[in-house]
Amino acid sequence: MKAYYHARAREYDDWWLGEGMYADRDRPGWEEELAQLVEVVAWLPPVRTLDVGCGTGRFLTQHLRGEVVGLDQSEAMLEIAREVVPEATFVQGDALELPFTDGEFERVFTSYFYCHLEESDRFRFLSEARRVAAELVIVGTRRRRDLPPSRWEQRILSDGSHWTVFKRYFNPSELLAELGGGEVLHEGKRYFLVVRSP
Repeated sequence: MKAYYHARAREYDDWWLGEGMYADRDRPGWEEELAQLVEVVAWLPPVRTLDVGCGTGRFLTQHLRGEVVGLDQSEAMLEIAREVVPEATFVQGDALELPFTDGEFERVFTSYFYCHLEESDRFRFLSEARRVAAELVIVGTRRRRDLPPSRWEQRILSDGSHWTVFKRYFNPSELLAELGGGEVLHEGKRYFLVVRSP
């Protein structure tokens, strides 16, 4: 997984923009739901936030208010993020062993990271997130009727390399139960789900 996202750094934003290899993908309502997602993220109260798996920072990190620290395992992703969100601080590190002290943040925010964790890694991440912050906000893919709870997906990058990636699709009540409670901040019709767990 780490190698895949490092290799994908320069084309990661194409997925959000519908460009490059994603230009011909049919995503009805994508632009409207993405705009709604950005509004939800920008609405979050400004606090000291750790954005875990921040990637390039282009679509959600830059809309977080307050003091923001972005963490990613890929230096290639962080190079882009530092240009996109120069007012934030970016740190290379392991999300399962966060390089921060207990209670250093008020919120851990993560987008399209938690959905790629298998069970044992989910427990490790949740333990670390709870250690460094009082609140956790997760953005992921809403499960539709045509999607399974999880699956291994085959992905191809523009250089022709093939990768196998684990991906989960979330039902709001199941995700909140897994987190030990919380609330749904946003549930799109097809694509996005945002939950907050205190």
